[in-house]
Amino acid sequence: MVANHDNHEHHDEAEIISIMDDDGEEAEFEVVMKFEVDDDDSPYASNKYMMVVPLDAGEDEDSDEVYAFRYEENGDDLTLHTIEDEEEWDMVEETFNTLVAEFEDED
Repeated sequence: MVANHDNHEHHDEAEIISIMDDDGEEAEFEVVMKFEVDDDDSPYASNKYMMVVPLDAGEDEDSDEVYAFRYEENGDDLTLHTIEDEEEWDMVEETFNTLVAEFEDED
């Protein structure tokens, strides 16, 4: 899956990416979080992960649609990989929830 970087000024420096689905339809997503696994013993130690939300969700604040991808950057090229392994998905979900909880505690 290939994504395009596009930083729009009117989104308060939010990182916006365009993702093309399997049908060739392109949609824009806002990157809400990026993280790497910092456990050297983890089989996912060198992987980078990105959490995104669809921009077309509009003003619906109740929308909890968050998508997770493993990603690789090569210069300006960004390649997204779906997370299909259940153990990897559980690790990503746990890390995301932990980071969100820490962020909310700071407020």
